[in-house]
Amino acid sequence: MSDTVSIQQVIEDFETLPTEDQDLLLELIYKRRIEKKRTEIARNATQTLTAIETGKAKRGTLADLRADLLEEE
Repeated sequence: MSDTVSIQQVIEDFETLPTEDQDLLLELIYKRRIEKKRTEIARNATQTLTAIETGKAKRGTLADLRADLLEEE
């Protein structure tokens, strides 16, 4: 038997909550998703800056990117 809860079960449990609790839960989930996205963006930015500093990535314009891609062909 699995210990995980199915999405369907979560929905059914959610629907049994009073409307105020549903609204609160939706707001909490929304805010947590925003925070998770912010954390992911910050992590990606850090990785990008590190790649630039170590020479593993380049900075430039779209024209620079096109030129680099055409050189590789």
